[in-house]
Amino acid sequence: MHYGAYSTDSLMAITNRPDLVFERGEGSWLTDHQGKRYLDFIQGWAVNCLGHCPPEIAAALTAQAGKLLNPSPAFYNAPMIELAGLLTAHSCFDRVFFANTGAEANEGAIKLARKWGQLNRDGAFEIITFGHSFHGRTLATMSASGKAGWDTIFAPQVSGFPKAVYNDIASVEALIGPQTVAVMLEPVQGEGGVIPADIDFLKALRALTQARGILLIVDEVQTGVGRTGKLFAHEHAAIEPDIMTLGKGIGGGVPLAALLAREAICCFVPGDQGGTYNGNPLMTAVGVAVMQRMLAPGFLAEVTAKGQILSQRLLELSAKHGLAGERGSGLLRALILDDERGPEIVQKALALTPCGLLLNSPRPNLLRFMPALNVSVAEIDQMIGLLDGLLAK
Repeated sequence: MHYGAYSTDSLMAITNRPDLVFERGEGSWLTDHQGKRYLDFIQGWAVNCLGHCPPEIAAALTAQAGKLLNPSPAFYNAPMIELAGLLTAHSCFDRVFFANTGAEANEGAIKLARKWGQLNRDGAFEIITFGHSFHGRTLATMSASGKAGWDTIFAPQVSGFPKAVYNDIASVEALIGPQTVAVMLEPVQGEGGVIPADIDFLKALRALTQARGILLIVDEVQTGVGRTGKLFAHEHAAIEPDIMTLGKGIGGGVPLAALLAREAICCFVPGDQGGTYNGNPLMTAVGVAVMQRMLAPGFLAEVTAKGQILSQRLLELSAKHGLAGERGSGLLRALILDDERGPEIVQKALALTPCGLLLNSPRPNLLRFMPALNVSVAEIDQMIGLLDGLLAK
């Protein structure tokens, strides 16, 4: 495809992109190079938590770009300090390491747990993860993930990630041995099909890991920063993990992620962990703006309310078309189809006129919804109306 004087052939082919170029975005809407508008219920895979080009993020970027871009992570900067303070003040964690992607934060969590195991558990290094989990696309995070087929793509994998059955505490207990240092899970398996962890399972997992003297790591890259109606999804179970990772929503659309840990777990020494762009003021200034919006009175309550509305609308749609229901948490939800036409519906939604609809199908029998957290009820209803027509065809 040609765009102006250039060709898309210059880009490495890593995904099947349609022949369109998005040029502008505002709130829940995108506009392509031909002027067609699209209602976006993907939002960069839950990245744009406040929608496209929200004024507070634009203002933060503009103001910070005129002050300081990157003095190097070898020095403190003001937004880095402020964002770390906001995160620790509103969580059970004591320290923060900033990264650029969720996968990078998860790599840091793996390294931190293994370092802690060297110091406190006679070199224990195994981290129990779960079938159908997703923790990133680096070699170690792919190895930690339970996605089918990933064990052979870039073989050999990084060893040390035995897989338990999600929501099955007995399967976790059976895998704990002398080399176990931690258990790592997503509070909601997003790529695995929008499957929430049972509250009782999370409580039992925290009790089990504490009783066995191992760490609990929560990967909140997709669920954190308001997505489920709580600031962090593990708060629904009233547990306190040892390590948490954040990505996607914390940057509101820019590359920002974070690794958080309790003081007793923080055993990195200089040279163990770093990165040229980690904690740079341009990105962390955006993180401050995002957190301030999350912490504004009533914001998370509105996310919860809109999540309930979306859930109810999907249930009504499911009943109307004889589907298998819906599931999820907050504004991370899935409609369960009665067949495997999810990818086909996604393509037809994109092609709708006069306006298209952006949806995602993580599995052929599912449609996933990750709208902006400030999506309007009118936009939810508009999406449901468009989807209703697609399901009827």
